[in-house]
Amino acid sequence: MSVSSTALAASPAASLYQRVQRVIPPMEWPVFSGDIDAILALKRERNAVILAHNYQTPEIFHCVADIVGDSLALARKAMTVDADVIVLAGVHFMAETAKLLNPDKVVLIPDLDAGCSLADSITAADVRLMRQNYPGVPIVTYVNTSAAVKAESDVCCTSGNALAVVESLGVPRVIMLPDEYLARNIAAQTKVEIIAWKGHCEVHERFTPADIRELREAHPGVTVLAHPECPPEVVAEADFAGSTAAMSDYVGRHKPARVVLMTECSMSDNIAVDHPDVEFVRPCNLCPHMKRITLANIRAALEENRHVVTIDPEVAGAARQAVERMLAL
Repeated sequence: MSVSSTALAASPAASLYQRVQRVIPPMEWPVFSGDIDAILALKRERNAVILAHNYQTPEIFHCVADIVGDSLALARKAMTVDADVIVLAGVHFMAETAKLLNPDKVVLIPDLDAGCSLADSITAADVRLMRQNYPGVPIVTYVNTSAAVKAESDVCCTSGNALAVVESLGVPRVIMLPDEYLARNIAAQTKVEIIAWKGHCEVHERFTPADIRELREAHPGVTVLAHPECPPEVVAEADFAGSTAAMSDYVGRHKPARVVLMTECSMSDNIAVDHPDVEFVRPCNLCPHMKRITLANIRAALEENRHVVTIDPEVAGAARQAVERMLAL
């Protein structure tokens, strides 16, 4: 069944379809357009902005989001938001971070179950025990953690600035939590001894060196970009490793004829919109938590003011300091 150009043009959001037509088939657009129109109107009515992570689907990332990027970009830009309401199209720790940096604003997350395997891998009590076991060793905590874990930390980091954060401390050894693979990949780039935790991202831990070798055989000349949450053996096989922002920048700078991103599926779709001359090979590892965010529940969040993110004030104060120390770098 095809959809006529007249049907596509019937929506006030029709002009947005031109941007995403390469990654959203025409027959799917009517499913999205009603929610998009409603969300655009609700944002105006409520003086709201939508922050969307790079792993959100294209109809969210390109059609309703006001600010997009990796976790570092969202953390930075959240501080400059001139709005009464922030809707975080991402997972729960990101919504908490937005609230930490905007304590006087209403922060909404469309689905309370949009969690994170890394955030779930460690608790505040675990961090306190690590501090007891390694007295005096500073604790660098990945932003993919709860506010309670951040509150027990000295400074936060993202995959994009982890090396800079570690080396900025000027100490011979640090504890880096909770992603074991990120810690090991950073350890390979510095003389600082890194004590790691055993947390893993359920998306990135599934990639293997064999996957890359098979992709190279099936797609000769392909450039392989890997996220540093992948196992070190995968990073070693890749042509480049970096955060989602760094991968996007790489594609923009180098314009590889054919590229594969060893990360979450939607990342390729979102970058492909701006790079029609690049062929994207898509090994598909979905993040089930990111995919809990939809246009429908973003709309419901704005209509019903759900779900409001709250953080205990004592926890928030300490967690905010750890995030602000990171941003100060």
